[in-house]
Amino acid sequence: MRGAKSAKWVAGAIVVALAATACGGGDDSAGDDMNKGKADPNGIVTAQLSEPQNPLQPANAKESQGSRVLRTIFAGLVDYEPGTGKLVYVNAESVTPNDDSSEWTVKLKPGWKFHDGTPVTAKSYVDSWNWSANIKNNQTNSSWFSDIVGFEDVHPEKGDPKSDKMSGLKVVDDNTFTVKLTQPVSYFAYKLGYDVWSPLPESFFKDPKAFGEKPVGNGPYKFVSWEHNKLIKVRKFADYKGPNAAKNGGIDFKNYTTADAAYSDLRSDNVDWIEQVPTTALASYKTDLGDRAIDQPYSAVQSIVPAFYTKQFKDIDPKVIQGLSMAIDRQTITKTVLQSTRTPADSYVAPGVLGYKKGALGDIVKFDPAQAKKLIQEGGGVPGNKIQIQYNADQDHKPWVDAVCNSIRKSTGVECTGDPKPTFQADLDARDAHEVKSMYRGGWVLDYPVNSNFMRDLYGTKSAGNTSGYSNKEFDKLSSEADKAGSIDETVKMYQDAEQLLAKDMPAIPLWVYKVNSGQSTKILGKIKYGQDGDPIFDSIQVKQK
Repeated sequence: MRGAKSAKWVAGAIVVALAATACGGGDDSAGDDMNKGKADPNGIVTAQLSEPQNPLQPANAKESQGSRVLRTIFAGLVDYEPGTGKLVYVNAESVTPNDDSSEWTVKLKPGWKFHDGTPVTAKSYVDSWNWSANIKNNQTNSSWFSDIVGFEDVHPEKGDPKSDKMSGLKVVDDNTFTVKLTQPVSYFAYKLGYDVWSPLPESFFKDPKAFGEKPVGNGPYKFVSWEHNKLIKVRKFADYKGPNAAKNGGIDFKNYTTADAAYSDLRSDNVDWIEQVPTTALASYKTDLGDRAIDQPYSAVQSIVPAFYTKQFKDIDPKVIQGLSMAIDRQTITKTVLQSTRTPADSYVAPGVLGYKKGALGDIVKFDPAQAKKLIQEGGGVPGNKIQIQYNADQDHKPWVDAVCNSIRKSTGVECTGDPKPTFQADLDARDAHEVKSMYRGGWVLDYPVNSNFMRDLYGTKSAGNTSGYSNKEFDKLSSEADKAGSIDETVKMYQDAEQLLAKDMPAIPLWVYKVNSGQSTKILGKIKYGQDGDPIFDSIQVKQK
């Protein structure tokens, strides 16, 4: 089992990442050749990776590439049971709320150690969270701690922090700490599977910058080396105490600049797993790879997102964005360009997540050129009558971006072009710096299996995932009220109501739901198991003996 992957932007056009709940693949479905042979417990898995955007610090990965590495190095407090979403304790012995879920007590399993041999204690978590939340430390996911009392003291909206500690965190003893929240959050325990909540060893605080280049975690793998833009190595940690001890000797994460290059290496057995099959191979990869081909859904949604800080979209009437949405022929694009490897989206929330409601967005995501034109005209038109869609060119996004643009152009007369950035890192940097010219490609994969993760964590005014400048006080209020509900069921229902507000306001245009369209080499024993986030469960992969 592996902890839930971070709230993160997805790099791939056809596939991407998290490794928490096993939701597909397994030896029973593998071909005879895949099952032949014995496992080498020291065999090394090679896997595709793009260059992480930031140093490898747990609160500094908002994208799938850095998170993919961090999830092998760190173990979280909780994980989720396959198929049910039920919490499974990893480093935690228990995570218990008070009567109204405004205060939580975390008890750790004793005896855990970091890779440097020092103990994992309650203080390891409290110190990590305080440092990660502090505005001076500039962590990209610091807003994830905003529910904790005292967050505003370490992360004020303006000026320097008043404190270096959040008053809501208290160490009780070596294996126990409490978390007091500013208001009840019924699903707080679910959030704790995300990378941002990982513990940090004392060595981290002596030199956080150096740590980001050579992290020390508490997970099933220990970090070995990082050759930037080429290779990251992690190796099995023999003293790991968790339920997901590695069944292989380690992982070599290899950098590729194009999907075609990665696929060529997969077919030649020079890499064991790739993130996505290039669009040019979608029609043939199952024939090429046979039983080694992967085709299964996971919980992620692709979208295009207006940059609301630009002059073009700052004061836009939502009808214009609704019209652009209805100008996109999702059915045809997913069937032809994407070879039926995607399913048209009908919600802001991915299927498989608690609170997903089929058809939640109604006609807004249905192809209707006449209505699209009408809505755009009623909304005052697209400023400049032209849009651009930014995307990362190191994955195979261009074919579908071109298809979306063609559909919009033919349906409405609005000019549309792609705006490629050379790498996912460059794409993300432009988003974070608010340098997007018009719109950008969004791909969001679950961090925890509750619908709030696809709404509050993406469209909340102060949320780390919100890089578009979108803000709606009514939505923020509805999110806050939903979080305070007395049960997760109530919270989920209230977020379903909040989704209807988003449908009117259109902070993004959902396109389709992801599938894992990938493959594995002949060196892997049995079928690779995948998480609900689409990433392999790396610790479960077995390499054949030579």
